[in-house]
Amino acid sequence: MNFDQGWFVIGPRPQHTRLANYAIVLSGLESCRRGKSKLYYGDNLEVLRQHVKDETVDLIYLDPPFNSRQDYNVLFAEKDGTRSSSQIMAFEDTWEWNVDTERAYEEIVERGGRVSEAMRAFRTFLGHSDMTAYLAMMAPRLIELHRELKVTGSIYLHCDPTASHYLKMLMDGIFGGPNFLNEVVWKRTTTKNDYVQGATNWPRIHDVLLCYGKNSPDA
Repeated sequence: MNFDQGWFVIGPRPQHTRLANYAIVLSGLESCRRGKSKLYYGDNLEVLRQHVKDETVDLIYLDPPFNSRQDYNVLFAEKDGTRSSSQIMAFEDTWEWNVDTERAYEEIVERGGRVSEAMRAFRTFLGHSDMTAYLAMMAPRLIELHRELKVTGSIYLHCDPTASHYLKMLMDGIFGGPNFLNEVVWKRTTTKNDYVQGATNWPRIHDVLLCYGKNSPDA
């Protein structure tokens, strides 16, 4: 794989708008060395549609919100490096079925094909739930990433057990089941803050990376 051709990294945008995420486009190792990488700051769906051409990206790493139903803050540090009490909200990772998600859902369904069938199945099974809203947000972005990935490229979707099983079905619909390459379990050294004395759940100590190729034999 020629990594000098193009990388694409996408993640949460520090803003109060739920559907707005930032998109980072790195144009390759050599361009990084020359300081010619590009940062697009805004709704990543618009960036994907307007600024990234078909089959121009070798490698995509995607770290979207997890639908964790939590708010995430940016913590500032004092001059001596210690954590400051000052903080601002970075983004809300809470999704709900509303006019925007209904519109996103209808757009996907009207396209037809396997992704449309998957979204219809999610809605039948999950109803107008927060998870359906989350998947309706993810679907159009994953479709755009599939368009921009080279035939020999690969994509890594970072998620957690909250939605990984649904996202794998969605990725199967977009990239095709045979193009599934691997599932990487990323174990943390410490648990999240949801495991305390009296907890009724096992500690949540891992995230998931779903890896797909555009054309798996060559990815």
